[in-house]
Amino acid sequence: MREKEMRIRRIEHGTVIDHITGGQALNVLHILGISGSTKAVVSVAMNVQSGVLKTKDIVKVEDRELKQEEVDRISLIAPEATINIIRDFKVIEKHTVDLPEIIEGVVKCANPNCISNTDEPVISKFTVYKNPLELRCIYCDHVISEGIAGQLI
Repeated sequence: MREKEMRIRRIEHGTVIDHITGGQALNVLHILGISGSTKAVVSVAMNVQSGVLKTKDIVKVEDRELKQEEVDRISLIAPEATINIIRDFKVIEKHTVDLPEIIEGVVKCANPNCISNTDEPVISKFTVYKNPLELRCIYCDHVISEGIAGQLI
């Protein structure tokens, strides 16, 4: 039997995003606007064994708490994710992400003929269906069910 080992050090203040769908950590970093040139201390674990998801990713961001808009975006690519707010090395708040019923200005419609993809001043808007995850454009009814990360604005 393997002993539990800590692969990423604890953080004093910040956010831990756990139970990210395996392989989606880099997309979470993109959503958060974190690139290689960031000054923030960020820890990433990918494809860690999980009893619930088989494999999961974990992202820890020091000295930052997420905005609701960021959490909504993360929920689209990692609907099982949990958000842990850390202060003084303790989890003071923990919640699972919740898919919103409507998302606006977050995902680009994949239909090139959609009015949201023209020069018209129209912001993309989708109705969110949860099981299975589907986004339906309110303008053209185009459905996105795969590759949502690639459609994030």
